[in-house]
Amino acid sequence: MSTLDEVTTLELPFKPPFDWPRLLRFFGGRATPGVEAVEDGTYRRAIDWAGDSGTLSVRLHPRKRCVVASIEGPASRHADALAAPIAKMFDLHADPKKIGAELAADPWLAPLVEAAPGLRVPGAWSGFELVVRAIVGQQVSVKAATTIIGRLVQRAGERIDGHPHENTAWRFPTPAALAAVDLAQIGMPGKRVAALQGFARAVATGDVPLDSNVIDATSLRAALLALPGIGPWTVEYVAMRAWRDADAWPAWDLVLMQSICARDPLLVRPTQQRTRTDAWRPWRAYAAMHLWNEVADRAGAARGG
Repeated sequence: MSTLDEVTTLELPFKPPFDWPRLLRFFGGRATPGVEAVEDGTYRRAIDWAGDSGTLSVRLHPRKRCVVASIEGPASRHADALAAPIAKMFDLHADPKKIGAELAADPWLAPLVEAAPGLRVPGAWSGFELVVRAIVGQQVSVKAATTIIGRLVQRAGERIDGHPHENTAWRFPTPAALAAVDLAQIGMPGKRVAALQGFARAVATGDVPLDSNVIDATSLRAALLALPGIGPWTVEYVAMRAWRDADAWPAWDLVLMQSICARDPLLVRPTQQRTRTDAWRPWRAYAAMHLWNEVADRAGAARGG
């Protein structure tokens, strides 16, 4: 770790192989406009930690088996505490050889693992942001969801004065701000707006402690499912990315359903697919990433998830 003029640099190791280009492609395709950006092989966003603000930049080390995380600004004094959430976000603790060997035992997944042996499950800086993204993204394309998220930031977020990076110069809306803002003509159906603001209120009041230090995934799943407009797909997607549940499986995801049906036309619905997908336990989240990635590779775009 090195510090200079309120910039602290961390080198955070990973177990190879590590598919940095595909991880960046995933983050880049879903980056919240104004809040986070992927530029020149680097992921960047404004952060707040323990009352201090700053900018986080993460890039791959050109030679060592590690990522280099730079924290600029007052938040840099919390670098030691920030190492864990950064590692979680970039799935640095995964053992790809072990996961890949187990998934490759399945003939459907073997060629996908061979094509992308270092594939990671991309995490999230904030569980709250991810659920907002998931609700906004229901039944719309990744691109459309990104556009609407950008509008949300403009309406309910906060611009950071004197921020050094223009593309990350906004704070994502707080739960209280998002719950209270007028979202008329934002580009979402009224029911989805109501679901989004109901969720934001539940987090603001503490009924759903989404980003607490101790996450009880079982009770959080139940609390989210109890909210109007949040179904199993959203909960499993959040479990994959925010709670690091390696066995989470968003069974009702259209791309996953189609990928499985293409391999066995008798398996059309998740209830019919379940026995087949249970064979991928306890790594179903990584199986989902491989199936999504196959479609993204073919489309040359950020499809799936």
